[in-house]
Amino acid sequence: MKKKLISMLLVACLAFGLVGCGGDSGTTTDSGDKSATATDNAGGSGDSASGGSDGKLIKVGIVNNDPNESGYRTTNVENLKQKFTEANGYDASFAYSKKNDEQITAAKKFINDGVDYLLLSAADKAGWDKVLQDAKTAGTRVILFDRTIDAKEDLYEASIVSDMEKEGQTAVDWLKNQNLDEYNIIHIQGQMGSSAQVGRSAALDKQVKADSKWNIVTQQTAEWSAEQAQQIVQSVIDSKKKFNVIYAENDDMANGATKALDKNNISYGVGKDVIIMGFDCNKYALRNVFEKKWNYDGQCNPFHADILEEIIQKLEKGEKLEKKVIVMEEKGFDSNNIKEEDIEKYGIGK
Repeated sequence: MKKKLISMLLVACLAFGLVGCGGDSGTTTDSGDKSATATDNAGGSGDSASGGSDGKLIKVGIVNNDPNESGYRTTNVENLKQKFTEANGYDASFAYSKKNDEQITAAKKFINDGVDYLLLSAADKAGWDKVLQDAKTAGTRVILFDRTIDAKEDLYEASIVSDMEKEGQTAVDWLKNQNLDEYNIIHIQGQMGSSAQVGRSAALDKQVKADSKWNIVTQQTAEWSAEQAQQIVQSVIDSKKKFNVIYAENDDMANGATKALDKNNISYGVGKDVIIMGFDCNKYALRNVFEKKWNYDGQCNPFHADILEEIIQKLEKGEKLEKKVIVMEEKGFDSNNIKEEDIEKYGIGK
């Protein structure tokens, strides 16, 4: 009887040990509509294994915008997925949506799942206070990247951002220096409420109010879409309103705008009828600037992964961060200052 009891205990211990070694891979994908939130886990390999201070994988939840939003976003997503891998010491899950409410739902799930860090690029600046407070209560550290939000600074560890207001002001200053007799502008806006849209719109709105020579022919959102931008420009052409500037808040929308001009045999670029302005510095956009087909392109730097990891590793070691807000270095390009090597150095995508 005693031997039988010992044998039973050994079998039970062995079974318990096997359960402890197994586990679900946790890989999930939502292949539904592009506007829906899709989540997945990072795979692949990396250059170095970091991990937490105790050697365990650092659990990270990354809430980002739709990878199909633009060339900028595609590059940004790939940059993060290449960095936050198991080989580099991370157990990373990703959620994507261009809708704020869906992002908030994803963020809540990550917090409930017990992630160590929530990395957030918000679709909209508003509505994040409660989620970030929940994260703080749960011990999840929040780091913002790419876009700012309207929330108290004590609710997040750091913010890695582009200076969208400066991007807009640099572009408007460049346009002002073209010394046109009058400015009749088609203003194609990005996703309304996003920090990129707010910043890039602000400087133009301010200049239009200050100078009677500046006129907005139409101001509409194309939600970063080339197709919607083309429709907006075609509508202006059909209305017979005159215009000589297209100020598009990303490259894809600028590209869509030029398709409407091509269709109607309207010239554009350096020395032509219409000035074309975009943002993000996709390689195709910079080539267009270099070839004088476009007039201006403002840089928006999508490579946040290295800085995010540096912050996480400092926090893991208990070090204090030198800066709360880290601003990415960026510039603007026109046909006078761009060099061929700039296309490879600063360009994103193909």
